[in-house]
Amino acid sequence: MLAYATRKLLISVPVLFLATLVAFLLVATVDPIAEQRVFLLSQPGGAEQVARLEASLGLDKPLLERYGIWLGELLRGDLGTSTENGRAVTSLLAEAIPVTMRLVVAATVFSVVFGVAVGVLSAVRKYTLFDNTTTFFAFLFFAMPVFWLGAVLKDLGIRFNDWWGRRIFFTIGEQSPRLDADFWGTWADRIGHIFLPALTLILIQLAATSRFQRSAMLDVLESDYIRTARAKGVPQRKVITRHALRNALLPIVSYTGLTFGTLIGGTVVTEVVFNWQGMGQLFLDSLLDGDVAVTQGWLLAVGVSVVLVNLCTDLLYGLLDPRVRYD
Repeated sequence: MLAYATRKLLISVPVLFLATLVAFLLVATVDPIAEQRVFLLSQPGGAEQVARLEASLGLDKPLLERYGIWLGELLRGDLGTSTENGRAVTSLLAEAIPVTMRLVVAATVFSVVFGVAVGVLSAVRKYTLFDNTTTFFAFLFFAMPVFWLGAVLKDLGIRFNDWWGRRIFFTIGEQSPRLDADFWGTWADRIGHIFLPALTLILIQLAATSRFQRSAMLDVLESDYIRTARAKGVPQRKVITRHALRNALLPIVSYTGLTFGTLIGGTVVTEVVFNWQGMGQLFLDSLLDGDVAVTQGWLLAVGVSVVLVNLCTDLLYGLLDPRVRYD
């Protein structure tokens, strides 16, 4: 297992380097001083001011040299400074990442737990009323646009609060502003804020996870070693939990690793609907403001998270299936 983990770690190093290159090149062609350039060039002596501004930002250097400078600063932990508010990009990411991670982790954990349970029961009770019902709702939620589902849940949360006579579900923000509470009070407030946006992602992810789990479970239940276990008189519960489920979880591990990484960068719509100040809102603001440094930092953070999550997925895959370690 140690050799397998070391090999995967070494493979991740060039992938991380490629992630830095992609993050830089995706926004390298964007002119961060486009508006200032137009204004300054219309003024006397504007060309000299533009030249000085380009030199201060390093825009007068060749693209490869700019990448080398950016990579060197990155290795020292410096991702640059936002042109909008003058704050360090690392500081902005440090504030946004925990907010998004709370949402993504909650959505992933609950969608996997319930998705696996629903998928296993659907496979065991194939073509029953339960299987047909879960299949219908799975395709229904999977086909729903995220923004529409989020808006509907937000409206239902407001109506429920009005009916109950007190605020149970929060529909704006990741926590109450100027909250002064103890540890449990803080987390109770966060749970009230996270419920609806997490439910938006959970319903869509659960739909896909349950279908993957059902398909994988059906394949395993029809394999020879399962028929052999049943022929030996092994109880049905043990056949499912000890023999079938472990192998049926392998595709879900891969799928969860892929979706977890992409969810970090794909929560833009959900965060906008519920006004969360996380990675999604940070990315949208940087695009609208033309803040190149923040956009590059966001792309790099998402790319690194995808690589690291898939590395963990590979290690978990090797732990569940020892045959993978010797391929």
